[in-house]
Amino acid sequence: PQRELCGKYIHVKPEAVVMSESKPPTPTPGDTYKGWLFKWTNYIKGYQRRWFVLSNGLLSYYRTQAEMGHTCRGTINLATANIAVEDSCNFVISNGGAQTYHLKASSEVERQRWITALELAKAKAVRMQAESDDSGDECPAMPPTSGQGGGGRNSEVQSTLRTLGSKVEDLTTCNDLIVKHGSALQRSLSELEGLRVGGDMGEKIRQVTERATLFRITSNAMINACRDFLSLAQNHSKRWQKALQAERDQRIRLEETLEQLAKQHNHLERAFRGATVLPSSFSGVSGKGDASDEDDDNEFFDAMEDPAEFITVPADPKYHRLFDELSLASNPDSPQSLELEPVRQRRTRIPDKPNYYLNLWSIMKNCIGKELSKIPMPVNFNEPLSMLQRLSEDLEYYELLDKAAKCQSSLEQMCYVAAFTVSSYSTTVHRTGKPFNPLLGETFELDRLRECGYRSLCEQVSHHPPAAAHHAASEKGWSLRQEITLASKFRGKYLSIMPLGSIQCLFEKSNNHYSWKKVTTTVHNIIVGKLWIDQSGEIDVVNHRTGDRCHLKFAPYSYFSRDVPRKVTGVVTDKDGKAHYVLSGTWDEKMEFSRVMQSSKGENGTEGKQRTVYQTLKAKEIWKKNPLPEGAENMYYFSSLALTLNEPEEGIAPTDSRRRPDQRLMEDGRWDEANAEKQRLEEKQRTARREREREAVKAVNSPEEGAHPDNYQALWFEKLDDPVSGETLHVYKGGYWEAKDQGNWDMCPDIF
Repeated sequence: PQRELCGKYIHVKPEAVVMSESKPPTPTPGDTYKGWLFKWTNYIKGYQRRWFVLSNGLLSYYRTQAEMGHTCRGTINLATANIAVEDSCNFVISNGGAQTYHLKASSEVERQRWITALELAKAKAVRMQAESDDSGDECPAMPPTSGQGGGGRNSEVQSTLRTLGSKVEDLTTCNDLIVKHGSALQRSLSELEGLRVGGDMGEKIRQVTERATLFRITSNAMINACRDFLSLAQNHSKRWQKALQAERDQRIRLEETLEQLAKQHNHLERAFRGATVLPSSFSGVSGKGDASDEDDDNEFFDAMEDPAEFITVPADPKYHRLFDELSLASNPDSPQSLELEPVRQRRTRIPDKPNYYLNLWSIMKNCIGKELSKIPMPVNFNEPLSMLQRLSEDLEYYELLDKAAKCQSSLEQMCYVAAFTVSSYSTTVHRTGKPFNPLLGETFELDRLRECGYRSLCEQVSHHPPAAAHHAASEKGWSLRQEITLASKFRGKYLSIMPLGSIQCLFEKSNNHYSWKKVTTTVHNIIVGKLWIDQSGEIDVVNHRTGDRCHLKFAPYSYFSRDVPRKVTGVVTDKDGKAHYVLSGTWDEKMEFSRVMQSSKGENGTEGKQRTVYQTLKAKEIWKKNPLPEGAENMYYFSSLALTLNEPEEGIAPTDSRRRPDQRLMEDGRWDEANAEKQRLEEKQRTARREREREAVKAVNSPEEGAHPDNYQALWFEKLDDPVSGETLHVYKGGYWEAKDQGNWDMCPDIF
């Protein structure tokens, strides 16, 4: 479609036709000015609507307003730019180099608003640049440079350094002369003292006078040179301070730019492998304007986006009431449900995170490609929780399993179990800190029996590779067990964390036995930019008793995708592959599920794949993330549950993570002491391992059977083969809660 603007036709995308009807206020100096403009891209695309932002003398643009948080398409500095008006609606901004923006407003009035804002911003930028040059003008060796950029500033600094260097040489020469003349004066004075009163007195006194005069002249030269040096340093002090601040500002801008480039490079690599390429006759055609990132307008979204494997459409309304009645009947409230009461007032705050500076690159540059668990890291990268406590956080939305235990339909129960698997990732969206690696034999108990009806226990059962076993049981009729081994690799610009092992959930009433695995976690912008986390991969939740299955897909963030970030989709099928429910949502906010009434094969997607069309009833919310507590941004973005995990408790085992001293010191904000304590604990663990190695060697050399030092015998878990899932994992063998009731912890090792 085309639209006529000011008597001329321009090419616009269909979705970009609607313009804002609101009239922005006339800009004033210092204001940030924003709005839609049409920017010329090339002869293929013509003019395209872009969102422009004018702030601090910089004009930046984005494809949409939503991109302002993560992707800037281009920026031009108005201090060195020329602004020219072409006609009633068009104007051009150019910096005399590779950047030239041909822009078109929706009306002459709108064009004039932008011109006014741009001229004001340019005047202010030029004035600020001139103010930065208002001191040190007396320095003779500072000719202006044409670029007025980093090269000009560098020439000024070099010239100033040469001038100061010559002054230092003058001071050195004067110093040598003072030493020489001072020695001569001293000799003359000595001779004068040894003279007898006689005819030579006048001659000697004349020599002393001459040398004293030379010394005075040299001293005056020394004093004048020092005065010149001091004056020059004082004149340039203010200039240097401003130059330093300008360099700091430029460094910040470069870091922000590198952050965007790192994201774009990461996604361009992935996109390049499947992109369709324009015919060679079209390559490089740009017409007027800069050959900038507007080439991104030739992104091939259909080829780049990973299309949904299925499509949902509304089903016949007659099914809705029937489904509602079935849902109520299949999920009755149990009359025997327990009345749970809070036992104690849990804490709602921890000390704010200190603002510690750390040079990340100095630590990480030698770690590329290595296993992260084998790299000694300071607590500055951590959060004051252990990996055992992070595993226990999976139970934040235990109510989903409580509801699942009441379901009479295994397929509906599968929906709640699938929502529970997704909910465990909601706490990670802002949690860029690394949890403490647990020491071998470390434990963590989470006793919420009276408050929430469940309690859980974790134990670190292996050190290399690090593995943790977790068992939770609820009085509502479900139990959860998992054994997780983390494999992590630092790739330079991002960190991949691959959880190995499985999670199993069992329901007493139905004997349904579910199992699934976790997806890959990726931490981006490790070196440059703001850290952000993404979850990607696929999960198959399997009911081993009935054969029901839920296939969940965590879509990776894509620079080219128009879809919702952090999206998760899933389909619940029975043992015959028939779909019964569709799940959709995001892993950081909420999930919904809808009943499938009918399915059919739909249109072909990419690579000839045929997408399935599901006719579904109205979606219902099955899970929603709890809001973060007030001030969470200063408390490592902990959830309300996470804030209580490291709260001191009475009667816990001496191996509990709450007793770990380095973690406690970090929570209190004493990071230097925490780092020293962390090194002590790690060395103690290494010493214990060497002792096990010596014992293993003795056992091998003796007739009695010995164990390898890595075959650590867990205290509360034992390794068993699960006959249902066919997997080997550590299963809780009992005894912990009985030991706690008796206060008998004699069997616990001394690890802290």
